[in-house]
This record gives sequence, C-alpha cells and structure tokens, in this order.
Amino acid sequence: MFGKVLIANRGEIAVRLIRCCRKLGIRSVAVFSEADRAALHLRFADEAYCIGPPPAGDSYLNIARIIEVARRSGAHAVHPGYGFLSESPTFAAACEQAGITFIGPPPAALEALGSKTASRVLAGRLGVPLIPGTGLLADAELPAAAEALGYPVVVKAAAGGGGKGMRVVHAPADLDGAARAARSEGQAAFGSDALYLEKYLLAPRHVEVQVLADTTGETIALGDRDCSVQRRHQKVIEEAPALGLSDSLRRTLWDAAVTLATAAGYVNAGTCEFLVTADGRYYFLEANPRLQVEHPVTELVTGLDLVEAQLRIATGERLRDVCETAELRGHALECRINAENPFRDFVPSPGRVQHLREPGGPGIRIDSGIYEGYEVQAIYDSLLAKLCAWGRDRGEAVARMGRAIREYSLRGLATTIPFHRRVMADPRFQAGPVDTTYLDTHFPDRPHAWDEAARSVALIAAALHAAREAARRPAARAGAGESPWVLAARQAAVRRGA
Repeated sequence: MFGKVLIANRGEIAVRLIRCCRKLGIRSVAVFSEADRAALHLRFADEAYCIGPPPAGDSYLNIARIIEVARRSGAHAVHPGYGFLSESPTFAAACEQAGITFIGPPPAALEALGSKTASRVLAGRLGVPLIPGTGLLADAELPAAAEALGYPVVVKAAAGGGGKGMRVVHAPADLDGAARAARSEGQAAFGSDALYLEKYLLAPRHVEVQVLADTTGETIALGDRDCSVQRRHQKVIEEAPALGLSDSLRRTLWDAAVTLATAAGYVNAGTCEFLVTADGRYYFLEANPRLQVEHPVTELVTGLDLVEAQLRIATGERLRDVCETAELRGHALECRINAENPFRDFVPSPGRVQHLREPGGPGIRIDSGIYEGYEVQAIYDSLLAKLCAWGRDRGEAVARMGRAIREYSLRGLATTIPFHRRVMADPRFQAGPVDTTYLDTHFPDRPHAWDEAARSVALIAAALHAAREAARRPAARAGAGESPWVLAARQAAVRRGA
C-alpha cells in the first residue's frame, strides 16, 4: 500500500479521502487555495500546502503546482476526488511522468471516456444506443446543428460533469446566450470550453451503473443508482438500487457499462450514465471516469468502501480480492446538502455556518466538509455535505432519511434542507420511481410554496422577537398573558389588513 497520498481536492470529498487514508495507515497530503485556509480537510490531513490564489484555475486546476507539491511532500500517489482535475488526461499523464501513481484510469481511458464526445463515439461503435447529438462545435456551427437535431436541445460542455456547463435551449433565440454560459462554466470548472449538442429527451429517468476494473482487464458492474431528482440538471437526491427496472433491462445496462469500460481499457472506479424512457428504451448519456459524488449509496448497499477499493486497485490488487466481501442488500438514499436557496430557485447562498447540528441514528451516514463557524465560499461548488440513509428496503430507507433530515439543523445561510424535508414527505416520491421532471412537474407551485414556507419562518422569528421583548417589559399590560405565538400571529394579521 502507498505510504503517502496527495488529495488534489477540497470540501467533503477531501475529508472523505483523508479518512480512508487514515484507516489504511496512509499519510495524507492536503492542498488548499488561499480562500480555503480554514477548510475542514486541513484539520484531518497529516500535511497541507497552499497551491495558489482562490480562483480554481490558479489553484485546484494548476497541474504544475500540484505536481510540485506532490514531489516536495514525497507523495507516492495522487487521488483527484471528483470535479477539478479528476477527468483530465493531461493531469494523469503528468503524474505518470513524475513517477507518481494517479488513482484513477490511465490517460488513454480518460481520453476515451472523459470527453463526452469521445465517449459517444466509442459507445456508438460498440452498438450502445445514443441520444442524437453532435461532435465538438464552433459557435458558428451551433445554429445549423440545433436545427438539424430539432428543438429542444442541450448545449453541453464536453469536459463537463455534475450538470455543470449544461443548458437546455427551447428556441433559436436562446442558443447564443446558452452557449456562452456553458462555455464559461466549462472553462471555469474544468479548464475547457469545448461544446457539443444533444437532443433533449422529455421526462426520462437518469440511471447510472457503477463499474470497477483492475489492471488485468477484469471489469464488473457493482450495481446501479437512480439520480432522477435534479434541479438545473444537477442531481440533488440519489438512491441505490434504481427502482422499477426489469431484470432484463438492468442486466442490459450493466453489460453495456462493462462493455464500454473494457473497450476503453478502463482501470479503477467509474460510472456509465443512461437515460431510460417510460417505455423501457435506454440511451447512453455519458461516462464519468472517476469516483462519483453519490458513491456512498453504492457503498451502503454493497458493504464495500469504494475509496479503499480504488487505492487497492491502484497498487495492483486483483478485483476478486478487492470485492470478495461485496454483497447487494437493502436500499440507500443520499440527499445533497447544498448552500443554495430553494426559496429562490436554488441560487447559491454563501455565508457563515452559525449553528450546526447533524443527525445520526440507525442507518444514517454523513459526509461533511463544514463545521460551526465555517465560511462557505461563493467561488466554489455549493455542496456542503451528503446525508445518507440505508434501510432493509426502500420504505425503511425513506423513513430513516425523513427522520434524519428533520433533525438536521444548519443556520447562518440558506441550504437545501427544507427542500429535502418536503420531498421525503411527498407521497409521489415515497411511492417512486420519479423521472427528471419530478421537481418541475410535481411542484409546479414551487416558488409560491417556498414563499409560504419563508413566511412561516418569518412568523416564528417574529414570535421569538415578541417573547424577548415581553421579557424586557412589565407584565401588567393588555395581552401580557398571551402566548408570544398568538401575539406575533395577531401582528402579522394586522400587517396583512385582516
């Protein structure tokens, strides 16, 4: 096993990786930007090095600087986590040239699967059904390509992932602005502004297959996940296994994922993503040649530590030894806790964590990158933590998640916690499965509903303020014996003109 591993990432995934290293007796090296000097992962790492100013392009995407720190610290390997450089063949090659193990696939596999357009070419050659789409396009080529596909279309960053660099376009007038936004987001997040187009499918389910491959070419599918609950085409709730798939369709998706990984010469952990329509047809969407944000749900239903599996595979261990204890059982859910305001269409909401109480109990797991007093930065991804629940069946998993998300208390900034509470209590979600239109079609009154929730919060705040004011004044006055809740409600009624 490696003696020292550099973690080329930040946030909750950096904490997760460092903890696994510690479990295996591996010394960990953290890197951080100047904006992350107080980040949680620095408290866990054995060593930490600043790699540049806050912009990701000058720090977390700075290959030369990260390689320099790896050499200086004596790291034997680099784990890229997800996002940033995790799908960069240039970074993997730079590690290789420096004599440092890249914990992930080789550069050639990243070339084949890390680029969305390259992976489409490979999938098409292998006979895997594809969503109609294009290769890389210049701005001048976009209008004609979109007309040929037929609106609506999706503008996608070729180096993207996690929904970043992706815009749905319903009319020609919106194409130019969507392309500019997608290019800018792709460049900022992944260091590439390359774009392509796909036809936009209406109301599919988003199903993905986890794969593992060792250095001998042995590859397996380690179950599937459903990631259909999304906002702005980014996942917010994931679960394993995917509901409602026939045995034959499930096996077909697994086989397609293994075929793609094998053809690409894949090594380590990766994911193949598919869109599944209501009539059972499936289409290859993209491959993610890295660890996924939602990997904990697969860990919970298999009993396998995927990060440990990555490390062991990277040292040359055989898949049969790495996965000998894996066994699919039960059901698991993950809720992404983001610094976003669900009252305002999930816009980012940076700020200071003034209060934090995380839930626990049977079947509950939290992967977190924050602490009380932590300042959430506006320049990075909004993901704060991942709340996961396991149950013997989906009903138990949903019930446990519902209880845990109600107990989750985080104040100081807006988060997606209220959204998750509502989803877990929704009979439609409880019955499952849902498709990618769930949020927009099942909560069409979303802004109004969130406004109502915000008014309730304001009412509670008014009641607490009334209670504090009452404590400061003499009790002998009209209404002094009334509950502060009643007083606050009366005051709110007067303001509304009731």
